[in-house]
Amino acid sequence: MIRTTDEERIATAIYTVNRHAKTAIDNKPLYELKKLALQKMLKENRAKKVGLHFVRNPKFSQQQSSVLIQCADYFFHVIPVKEDFKNLPHLGHLDDTYRNPIRKMNLRMAKQLLSDYIGPQPLIRKTSTQSPMYTKKFSRINGKANQSYLDR
Repeated sequence: MIRTTDEERIATAIYTVNRHAKTAIDNKPLYELKKLALQKMLKENRAKKVGLHFVRNPKFSQQQSSVLIQCADYFFHVIPVKEDFKNLPHLGHLDDTYRNPIRKMNLRMAKQLLSDYIGPQPLIRKTSTQSPMYTKKFSRINGKANQSYLDR
């Protein structure tokens, strides 16, 4: 039986979360989990920033770059910060011949492993996805909202 290191298990969990985030309807929590886990791995020197890559499909047809991070035998991309452009080499376009190793992990197990690893985080208020068309509006007369007798 091959034993995996802690870094490999965390990297596999990040890979699993990232893979599911690409197809999820609400992918923000998954990408946030990936980002926090990678930040902690970088802080603990368990991962390293390799360089910058051009983004394959940039928004608004403007050239963009992402940071390539190596974590165990996996590579991940994250959004760069200003210092990354000063400190990291630019590697050009992505190498289409390289693929991360495929390891299977249950999404629930991966999320739990990463949540345990990053520890408790402050609650992030979720913005309302409700359309403004359905929000309740009051007309104001003399600085007070008009209320019906049902609101009293």
